[in-house]
Order: sequence, then structure tokens, then C-alpha cells
Amino acid sequence: MRRIFEIFRAVPELVYALIFVFAFGLGAFPGMLAIAIHSAGALGKLFAEVNENVDTRSVEGVQSAGASWWQTMVFAVSPQVMPNYVSYALLRFEINVRSAAVLGFVGAGGIGEELLLAVRQFIYPEISAILLMIIVTVAVIDMVCERLRSNLMGEGRQ
Repeated sequence: MRRIFEIFRAVPELVYALIFVFAFGLGAFPGMLAIAIHSAGALGKLFAEVNENVDTRSVEGVQSAGASWWQTMVFAVSPQVMPNYVSYALLRFEINVRSAAVLGFVGAGGIGEELLLAVRQFIYPEISAILLMIIVTVAVIDMVCERLRSNLMGEGRQ
């Protein structure tokens, strides 16, 4: 699986989008597919590294109490890996929102395609509005993800 994730991660989203636009035509589906494949590669690598760094003392402690494999995963591994899983998934979500705007330039749909049309027609008020909308959307998503991370990590509790 690591080799598959490396292949998914090695090719940039833009290249995937160009390939999928050629294969499936214009629209949101090629962009979504490009983002999904690249994200799977990136998250697969990050999640695998988190799994490798699990503290084995808690795993051994739970197993010595007679826990099954499932119980070991729930009570020893999950509490260690879930904060990083959530943090990495939210980070990747933020990255995907940013890259979705770029993928529209190659015909992969979304707000990037609308921005490209406005640029080609020299409609400056529309260009400004779309850019402002992208900036505000990314900023709001960043703030929401930051709040989610802090609440999940227990930093938001007093």
C-alpha cells in the first residue's frame, strides 16, 4: 500500500486533473477525482507514519489484560492516533479547498472554472468578487478547522 500511496502522491493534482479531463471531459468529476487520488496518497502516508509511532507500552498493557485485537485497537491504539488522524484530515481538507480553485483552470469545474471565464472576458468586478469569495472561504474553513482541532485535543476546555 505504501508504494501505491507514493504513486498517488508523486503526481500533482493538476496533472491528474488534465488526464481526467481528457478521459472524462470537462466538469467537476475530473477535478474531484484528481483531488481524491492525491489526497488518498498524502493521507495514506501520514496515517501510516502515525500508526508506526504508536506507543507499544499501552498496547502491551491492554493485551496483557486479555484484550482481543479489536479491544486493543479501541482502547490502546485509537486514543493515540485519532487526534493526529483528525488533524491531518482537516489539514488535507483545507489544502483540497485551495487546490479546487486551481483545478478549474484546466476545465475540472468548480469556482476555478468560473474565475477563468471571468478572466478571459476581462470582467474585473467578477474576478475580484470570486477571488474575495475564495479568500473568505479558505479563511473561514481554516478558522473552523482550527477550532475543531483545539476542541478535539482538549485545548478548548477550561
